[in-house]
Order: sequence, then structure tokens, then C-alpha cells
Amino acid sequence: MDSPDDAGVYQISDDQAIIQTVDFFTPIVDDPYAFGQIAAANALSDIYAMGGVPKTAMNLVGFPLKQMDISILRQIIQGGLDKLKEADVVLVGGHSVEDKELKYGLSVTGFVHPDRVLTKKNIQAGDMQGALPGFQYQEQIVY
Repeated sequence: MDSPDDAGVYQISDDQAIIQTVDFFTPIVDDPYAFGQIAAANALSDIYAMGGVPKTAMNLVGFPLKQMDISILRQIIQGGLDKLKEADVVLVGGHSVEDKELKYGLSVTGFVHPDRVLTKKNIQAGDMQGALPGFQYQEQIVY
């Protein structure tokens, strides 16, 4: 655990490594669709932050079936799916459990050249991160 990054990197060849992350949390907004979009963008950003390109994702859901209508979950999933489509990422599966508290997030897998991995240890002032396709968002890291 020598790196405090939000994703793990595993080199699979001289010119390719995979980046994997998982992120999920309770709602931070009242709108289910927006919550799904935010959760997906948050998970995708971990891959982008390390210099990678996300390719696949899997949903993670904890849902209180006895307290909430299933239509809420459908809206959350649709928000996440729409955000994945913006980034050209394929949803390949997921897992859900009944829970007392609503939770949603994704596991995302991406690819990066091993020489281009950005970590909190090797990032330099001026390195650009966070440029997500289709988003009007870009962040300059100035640690």
C-alpha cells in the first residue's frame, strides 16, 4: 500500500497496464438520475486521473426494496448508463443486494501505457487531469 491513489494498476505487457477502481456511496443529491450520473462520473474520474482510458464498468447497488419504489433505482441506473455512454464505456454487469440504505456506484476498468501512469507520487504541477469526454470540466493539478 505504498500509493494513496483511488485505483490500482497492474502491468500486463511492456506496452499495456490495466487500471481498476471501485467507488460507491449514498445519495448526495435528491434527483435519482443525477445521482447515477454523479456516481458514474466519480468512478470514471479515478481512471482518467491516473492517465488511463476507461473501457468497461460494473454496477454496484445496495437498495432498500421495502422502503423505495424500484422506479428510483431504474432512474439511478439510467443516469449512470448515460454517463458511461458519454465516455464510450460499456456496462458489462454488476451486483445488487437488498440493503437498509441506498448505495450506488461502479467498478471501472481502463487501460494505460505503463510509462504514462499518473500517480499522486509522480504527478507534477501543470499535469492535466480530469478531462472527461463530453464534459465541460477540466482540472489542473497543482500539488
